[in-house]
Amino acid sequence: MAIIPLREGDPGLDEALLDMALGRLILSPSGWRGVFAEHEESTETGMSAVHGVIAAAGAKVFADYVKALKVKKEGKPEIIIGMDTRPTGRAIADVMIRVFLAEGYAVRFAFITAAPEIMAYARAVHSGATCGFVYISASHNPIGHNGLKFGLTDGGVLPPGEAMILIERFRAFMAAQDRIARAVALINQASPELLAQVYTAAALVKQEAYGAYLRFTRIVVSGTEEAAAQDRIFETIAQGIQEHPIGIVVDFNGSARTISIDREFLSSLGLTLYSLNDTPGNIAHRIVPEGEALEPCRQFLEEVHRQDPSVILGYVPDCDGDRGNLVIWDERENQARSLEAQEVFALACVSELAHLVWTGELRYDAQGKALSQVALAVNDPTSLRIDRIARAFDVQVFRAEVGEANVVGLARKLREQGYAVRILGEGSAGGNITHPSAVRDPINTVMAILKLLTIRSKSGKSGFFEIWCERSGTLYQADFSLSDIITTIPAFVSTGSYTPEALLQVKTGDHGVLKDRYQQVFLREWEARKEELKTQYGISGWEARAYKGMEEKQDLTRFGDAQRGGLKIIFTGTSDTPIAAIWMRGSGTEPVFRVMADAEGADSRMEQDLIAWQRRMVIEADSTDGAVNHRTKG
Repeated sequence: MAIIPLREGDPGLDEALLDMALGRLILSPSGWRGVFAEHEESTETGMSAVHGVIAAAGAKVFADYVKALKVKKEGKPEIIIGMDTRPTGRAIADVMIRVFLAEGYAVRFAFITAAPEIMAYARAVHSGATCGFVYISASHNPIGHNGLKFGLTDGGVLPPGEAMILIERFRAFMAAQDRIARAVALINQASPELLAQVYTAAALVKQEAYGAYLRFTRIVVSGTEEAAAQDRIFETIAQGIQEHPIGIVVDFNGSARTISIDREFLSSLGLTLYSLNDTPGNIAHRIVPEGEALEPCRQFLEEVHRQDPSVILGYVPDCDGDRGNLVIWDERENQARSLEAQEVFALACVSELAHLVWTGELRYDAQGKALSQVALAVNDPTSLRIDRIARAFDVQVFRAEVGEANVVGLARKLREQGYAVRILGEGSAGGNITHPSAVRDPINTVMAILKLLTIRSKSGKSGFFEIWCERSGTLYQADFSLSDIITTIPAFVSTGSYTPEALLQVKTGDHGVLKDRYQQVFLREWEARKEELKTQYGISGWEARAYKGMEEKQDLTRFGDAQRGGLKIIFTGTSDTPIAAIWMRGSGTEPVFRVMADAEGADSRMEQDLIAWQRRMVIEADSTDGAVNHRTKG
């Protein structure tokens, strides 16, 4: 593995090796990802020389991009750099710091910082000389992977259109004959004195980022920048915890959240917090917080609950600390269990919509119709249960293609159109984004659940859960538990994004062609199965929709128009109400093709039937050619 800085002629600086590394690099608006270590499960801290070239090129094109914006700033322009706890992060950061210094930037190095933390910090210092940030992470990918996320100072990653500009400039850099020589020259131009100053100041920068994140989280959770209003809602939460004690467990899994605000913020509310795997870099199990990766936390919750019955909730973040899914103590089953990602997002949506009602931002007329425009922005595989929740609150649902940048961009677009969008996110991945944050954050997810539990009805004012019961027509009882809340959420069974049933490998490189072939297969299968589907599940019709970037195209006549975006078939019942769906899309950040089924009800048989059917149809489409028939609806 290479030692930075690189020199021309160093072993490993080979054109063929660089081409091989570039071939495995995935570039998407949600981030650039690849295997920077020797292999994807490697815990080695070094990276190959050619990956040093890739990191240098990424820094160079972002430096040029920011300069081209011509944003007027006081003093020397600054870039913030942070990283998660992956072993290769330090080597990547060192290369990028050197290039930014060579390009005339000052650098604030926050070292290990959670993704929401560095974005809150970038937002907080935007009035000075800071122009943007680079975050080094591969999110939920295996430990040997790493990658880059780029953003400015609005608190989120670059919008999809701007991210694609950066990607094209990176490709142009890598197409040049002198690409290696240029990268090596940039790495070695940095002043040693300035480099030393960056590392010396890192502890202070981390402290500033931590403080900015702590302050910003209070704004996000309360929904207001007014200090007195913040105090009122936090006092209400703290009083609720005092009256109904709550404890939380967290499996940090060695993530960036090990040294973030979690302990201080949650403990300040009067919560009892228990943790495991809380050493930075001590990644003890699979990084993506779903399925088997939640099991250590579930077992820990059971163990702690026996000693302290107030402990009823746990969470597990991914490596960069922006995604977090939950485990709970289920009073009805008298045991701990993991929540599905879609279930977590649904609970967060109920809480944050109730928040708007509780604060008076969402009001209704005498007929129960909303007096203001409120919307939810979600990704295309988010469960239809969200539409049921939205209907209860009389708010609208808008969908974008998978990718956090797409959902955040859609929410911004909706706000420009006059909608209030307090909560958004990718229900299929769990967690949520609560405005004004522009990134998922497990703290905000946990706080959504805590608000449901602690802000209770008093002095004639309905609490969060009572508001939901009133809007959904559910009987409210004052002595409720988390399990009681969950039973009121619309019942749907959805394929988990990281289950074996959800993952396929396809050989058809053109996904538009694949979807055209799939359309032929689906139309044939629909004719063969429509009576059976109606008899067994009440399915009477269907509609195809495509999702590309922030756009949704309904009543799709040609499935191939979805291209590399999401394709969803929505099945309707006899009243034309959507009751199920099947979906497909090739991942933009992993070498897999994802499929999903979503079905109304608590019985899993319809979902199991639909996902098996979907898999068979995609596999057949991937292995056959043929003419394509076109049809809009069944």
